[in-house]
Amino acid sequence: MVTSASSDRRGQAHTLEAIAAGILLLSSVAFALQVTAVTPLTGSTSNQRIEDHQAVVAEDVLASQAANETLSAGLLYWNDTRRQWHGAPWDGYHDGAPEATALGRALNDALLDRGVAYNLNVYFWRNDQRIREQVVYLGEPSDHASVATWTVTLYDDDELRDADGDPTGTTLADAGDGYFAPDVEPGGPVRTVVVVEVVTWRM
Repeated sequence: MVTSASSDRRGQAHTLEAIAAGILLLSSVAFALQVTAVTPLTGSTSNQRIEDHQAVVAEDVLASQAANETLSAGLLYWNDTRRQWHGAPWDGYHDGAPEATALGRALNDALLDRGVAYNLNVYFWRNDQRIREQVVYLGEPSDHASVATWTVTLYDDDELRDADGDPTGTTLADAGDGYFAPDVEPGGPVRTVVVVEVVTWRM
């Protein structure tokens, strides 16, 4: 025979169990929400695809320019008298690459005109140190920036370009120390080997 006292105890036990279960369920939900919370800075598959696409576009631009032999021409758009890029301050262009070069037009069309910011850098060696020459600087890249690179060999008989992008008749050998990258093979046909880098990110 079940007494009313034992029934009360069982009822209280069931009530406590229900409360404990409810607290456990709420705690689990709260924890799950914290773990899976999405913020504007949270990486996603969509963001990764965008970054991958930007890198592919930049690589395609560099590859096509190299195939057309206009990538090196873009690196020869240099004023050896002023020792800087034509029409640019000492730290490079701040509104996109120069339209006078095929490289500049290709980068601006493929990236800048589509809402993708980019920095263009050239790396070379001097006295066993890797040096960066800043060509285009559009700002500090985001945390999700993508990078594309291409290696270019420049030769002593490559001609510098004037402000219109046309050959000047002045070779890299003639320019001597007036060019940003030193001659790594004096007396040989190669002036230097540089790495062109394009860093892209969404504006």
